[in-house]
Amino acid sequence: MTTEATLPSTSASPTARQVWTRTRGIALALVLLVAGAIAIAVIRSDARHGELDPRSADPGGSRAVAELLADRGVDTRVVTTLDEATAASGPDTTLLVAAPDLLTRSQQSRLHDSFADSGGRTVLVASGSASVERLAPGVTADPATSLDSTLAPDCDLPAALRAGTADTGGVRYTTTHLDADQCYPSERLATLLRIPAPTGNGDTVALGAPDILLNDRLDQQGNASLALQLLGSRPHLVWYLPSLSDTSAGTDDERGFFDLLPSGWLWGTLQLFIAAALAALWRARRLGPLVPEKLPVAIRASETAEGRARLYRKADARDRAANALRSTTRTRLAPLTGVPVTQAHTPEALLPALSAHLHGDGQDLHTLLFGPAPSTDAALIALADRLDALEREVRRP
Repeated sequence: MTTEATLPSTSASPTARQVWTRTRGIALALVLLVAGAIAIAVIRSDARHGELDPRSADPGGSRAVAELLADRGVDTRVVTTLDEATAASGPDTTLLVAAPDLLTRSQQSRLHDSFADSGGRTVLVASGSASVERLAPGVTADPATSLDSTLAPDCDLPAALRAGTADTGGVRYTTTHLDADQCYPSERLATLLRIPAPTGNGDTVALGAPDILLNDRLDQQGNASLALQLLGSRPHLVWYLPSLSDTSAGTDDERGFFDLLPSGWLWGTLQLFIAAALAALWRARRLGPLVPEKLPVAIRASETAEGRARLYRKADARDRAANALRSTTRTRLAPLTGVPVTQAHTPEALLPALSAHLHGDGQDLHTLLFGPAPSTDAALIALADRLDALEREVRRP
């Protein structure tokens, strides 16, 4: 009876020291990774301006195209606030908006109003669904981007015909403007649109990708020719790099986290969620009933009991051992007293039948079978002896 007290399985919760010992390697690796990233960012921050910055000579900058425009008499001015951009509107000015999707709704509307009737040209670089419908009404960005980067003009726009193939593949556009030039199509949707203004000589150009403006792509295909023609049609070029510090972004139309994500990311996340759900269903299927398997080696019950007893003693799990002893005893006593096994662990059902069988004190039986856990190993051994004696007495004819 005493040996059976060690049969139940239990596990001790890991201490804080054990958790730290197991995870300190991962924590140290993460700290080193973050420290290295910060160090690299600090070292390189003073030498890099960012993508599409005409002052940057980095591969992702646009200094080369700015210098080529300067050789042709076009001056380039970089602005970072909406007030500066709107103040530069005029028939002799080209406005390039480097990241239209970073603008808030009110900024987009204000920018469109200032250039709609100015007679100048507005170039929107990779304008997605979050901005193109306000900056270029009547134009819609397709959720799926172009699969190809280099595309052929396939339109009558003189600038595109002279440039030939170019790296415009990116955001694809559809428009309701019948007089719009739809160039460089990918799957029948244009990656470059030129929409003439209703009055005057102004127009708006929606460019699906920034590749033709980057330093490392300018000398490929007809990128340089197309970039110079699109940006050099007026003597002045205002290069608008939206900044997060621009105070013109009011708090009345702050965009949420999901508004800042491109539509392609949202579709991709949905596909990943569906794939994960299908994978979970596939892995969770039951491939038929469970099949019992014979163990290659037979282990004696006494050895298993002794091994578990040592573990439980080391874990100081007297409460679980006592519960196991009492539960096993109640399960064995219930059929002997005429109580169903399903009610063996219910004091109201087991104790009256057991008291009637033994003609003893029900209170002592309640303490013995349902009482608190012993506080010492000696008390646990005494409990096992008393339970063993109780079972022998019930079984006695």
